[in-house]
Amino acid sequence: MNFYAWMFFVPMWLTCCYTIGAFSIWGGGFLDKPDGISIIDYAGGFVIHLSSGVAGFTAAFWVGPRHSRDRQHSPPNNIIHMLGGAGFLWLGWTGFNGGSPFAVGRTASLGILNTHICTASSLLVWLCLDMIFYQKSSVIGAVQGMITGLVCITPGAGLVESWAAALMGVLSGSVPWYTMMVLHRRYAFFQKVDDTLAVFHTHAVAGLLGGLLSGVFAKPSLLEMMYGRNKYNPGLLYSILDHRPGDGLRQLGYQLIGALFITAWNVVFTSLICILISRIVNLRMAEDDLEIGDDAAHGEEAYAVWGDGERMPTTSPWRLQATPRIPFLCRRII
Repeated sequence: MNFYAWMFFVPMWLTCCYTIGAFSIWGGGFLDKPDGISIIDYAGGFVIHLSSGVAGFTAAFWVGPRHSRDRQHSPPNNIIHMLGGAGFLWLGWTGFNGGSPFAVGRTASLGILNTHICTASSLLVWLCLDMIFYQKSSVIGAVQGMITGLVCITPGAGLVESWAAALMGVLSGSVPWYTMMVLHRRYAFFQKVDDTLAVFHTHAVAGLLGGLLSGVFAKPSLLEMMYGRNKYNPGLLYSILDHRPGDGLRQLGYQLIGALFITAWNVVFTSLICILISRIVNLRMAEDDLEIGDDAAHGEEAYAVWGDGERMPTTSPWRLQATPRIPFLCRRII
């Protein structure tokens, strides 16, 4: 996406998509009614991850793909940096899910514990599937499995038991793996959209999976501890054990309604935002700029060690031509 288009896109999407989804599910909107539809979303599986995954995939559709050779050979920029970022992400997610109750207590503690259980399980399952089908594991695969686990547990971190979190981790390490490694390569539509970081699979699929599983495994006592009495129906599993399967099926239906609303809203309004921006500036970088890369967009190379690989411009940037001036107060009087 063009840099200037990105500057337009971010505030417009936050205003028209994220804010509407958050209000609808969390802020008393039509999907947050104690006497009507109430969506279980502990920390943003639908509001944040499903919406961002769908919006990112939709925006990639409108922007268009990279050059074919870049798509065929796209190694990571720096695996060490990626590992560092993944560590910070996992660490931050501890506060993300642990801080959602806004108080220290059993719900916050359970949210943190379940976050680690689900994420570790998901990472392990992803690596096992890589070993089974590709005879080798990878750091990139481990990070993908980590992210899908974090996303999947988010809507139910403090609302499910730890055994359920482990089961959610197994599913979040296998279902998104299948959609990314099998379905993505099998269907032409997925090939047409250049989803560079696979956000559709790691966020949209994992967020949808976590939201639906929260409707299955949400424990009544934990729901009451977090939200008070009678706001949500119990998870389907507990309603069956209580011989009231209709309550659990109703809540699972509400979860489906929430997922459909978030998905449809983001597809429609992300498309409208991209169309509107395209009438103001180009969504896509010029083809010549795509050939050059960072230097065309920012006037500098991301990695140029002692000039190695740096493209020298025909005219030096103004900051290299200008003579540096020492401020008067910093001058040394001799």
